[in-house]
Amino acid sequence: MTTSSLDTRAVVTGRSRGSDRSRGPKEGFVPRAAAFLVMTVFTLYFLTPIWWLLVASTKSRGDLFSTNPLWFAEPRFFENLTGLVTYRDGVYLRWLVNSAGYAGIGALVATVLAGMCGYALAKYRFPGRETVFNVVLGGVLVPATALALPLFLLFSQVQLTDTFWAVFLPSIVSPFGVYLSRVFAEASVPEELLEASRLDGAGEVRTFFTVSIRLMFPALITVFLFQFVSIWNNFFLPLIMLRSEELFPVTYGLYAWNSTINQFPELRTYVLIGSLISIVPLIITFLLLQRYWRTGLGTGALK
Repeated sequence: MTTSSLDTRAVVTGRSRGSDRSRGPKEGFVPRAAAFLVMTVFTLYFLTPIWWLLVASTKSRGDLFSTNPLWFAEPRFFENLTGLVTYRDGVYLRWLVNSAGYAGIGALVATVLAGMCGYALAKYRFPGRETVFNVVLGGVLVPATALALPLFLLFSQVQLTDTFWAVFLPSIVSPFGVYLSRVFAEASVPEELLEASRLDGAGEVRTFFTVSIRLMFPALITVFLFQFVSIWNNFFLPLIMLRSEELFPVTYGLYAWNSTINQFPELRTYVLIGSLISIVPLIITFLLLQRYWRTGLGTGALK
């Protein structure tokens, strides 16, 4: 190949690269602008109700309908909060404690059980394993509301309705957690590591709790977050199971207040600020656990 032909190719290549660079930003501007617009719209869609709830929680009952619904009036947040926690001897705080017990303990137990079941389905070979897993997948597809009435009939037969256990026991079952744990255990727990642990004399239970559970930790955190949010926001099951006010979770308690606003107008402000306070534990839980989540995702990407 001659020198002139090489020079010609270099010039042509340089022009094409220059034209690509000059054309690239213009061609990429429209998709980026469209993506930014879509994200902005959805961000406003999700954050506007929370903003309205925050603004409404700072207003008096008279200012709720006489001022701009999306902007602050005379601030009365702490007065409203004080009225909320002292109303009827602090029953709202009791509801928060109930929700923390249902969601916190229930999600923890459900995570451990789901992790053990998923690990067993991933790492052990036994007759009917795939049948059991298919039944678990079927449980993922069944909505929780469809199971509420059968659960009520079952618990009424053993006289456990209107008790702590009527809400707690159904909450520790997580078919989605079993599915996710099995998938993650198959991908993240090597057989060689399990064999080495067995050769060192560790039993199966000890191997799971000292070796496997550390490798499955990102998946278990995900299961815990999903289950915690699901139990905390659960409404239909307490509605069917509970009659005693001292056992209500915060979601059902606020619903009960909201149902009597016509008779007790002062409850409107308490329902609003109570709804705002009720989402704070969810935000705190997510912020505390997201670093483990992101670390697990990064580890999985490196693998």
